[in-house]
Amino acid sequence: MFKLIAKMSIYSLQSFLNTSLKIGQKEIARRVILAPMAGLTHIAFREILDNFGGYGLSYTEMCNARALPHENRHKSAVFSWRDSEAKRLVCQIYGAEPQTMAKAARRIENEGLFGVDVNMGCSVAAICHKNAGAALLKNPSLALEIVKTIRATVSCPLIIKYRTGWEDKPDLAIRLAQEFEQAGVDALIFHPRTAPDRRSRPPKWEYIKKVQNAVSIPVFGNGNVFTSEDCTRMLDTTNCAGIALGRIAIARPWIFAELTEGFEPYPELYREVALKMVHLVWSYFEQSRAIKLFKKFALYFCANFVFGNSILNGFAKAQTKEEIIQYIQKTFNPCPQLAPRPNTLLFAG
Repeated sequence: MFKLIAKMSIYSLQSFLNTSLKIGQKEIARRVILAPMAGLTHIAFREILDNFGGYGLSYTEMCNARALPHENRHKSAVFSWRDSEAKRLVCQIYGAEPQTMAKAARRIENEGLFGVDVNMGCSVAAICHKNAGAALLKNPSLALEIVKTIRATVSCPLIIKYRTGWEDKPDLAIRLAQEFEQAGVDALIFHPRTAPDRRSRPPKWEYIKKVQNAVSIPVFGNGNVFTSEDCTRMLDTTNCAGIALGRIAIARPWIFAELTEGFEPYPELYREVALKMVHLVWSYFEQSRAIKLFKKFALYFCANFVFGNSILNGFAKAQTKEEIIQYIQKTFNPCPQLAPRPNTLLFAG
């Protein structure tokens, strides 16, 4: 099904990423997608992403499955979207109770979103202490029960985003991939790092190949893909069906359009995007949350620049929307010196 990868040297990266892919009973037009990230893939960011396009799917932030059935999409900070993006938007949920997760999945399907993603990759203590996220990889039987309960409840695409596990061995990831497929999961996003690592060591892309070779459903590789060259290397190395971009998508929301449509960024674009983010974050969120979300975005955005740490310090000092706008106008006119590759030390946040 995915033998097209073997011809990457013949077919261009752009051609491959623009090849459609079936996920369950639905189809996406492109094989490069947005990975879900807490505090980053919110409605304001996704509107900027839509201005550029070029992606196959986008993602909400992580949503608490217990709260989700009662959320008001027009007031919720995380379970919110524009009607125009619904059919290509996946909602990611976290939790540890099968019936609770299934109820959340039913709400997502009833809202007409593309599908449901179960988070089994977040290793933040606050999530793992609830036996959710990557903690589920310590309890494979519960993870599988959650999947089966959701699958029995909804017919929309069901996706799992997960890590290698808590030990640096691919065996668990391979076995779970096979069991997830048998239980009705339609696609996987696999991040080949252990949960304790977070991002302290490089991801082991060879594990992605082992997982993809073990199943017939699409596997999206995730981890340390920042450029088109990285994209090509991951596809050549892993034979995965597609790629999920995380941190680089926040830093460069136009990256999907670069990869699939040949978009070429220009120096003024950085100022334009920063100002647009200010406008959108403040239009969707109240003041205190807006400034926190913008500063979290700025951490990734500043990784684009040679002196990114210095630029980020200026954002950190700003306390109001007006101060941030003034700082952007001053700092990005002209555009600061761009780094040939994003500063991953800033990305480590």
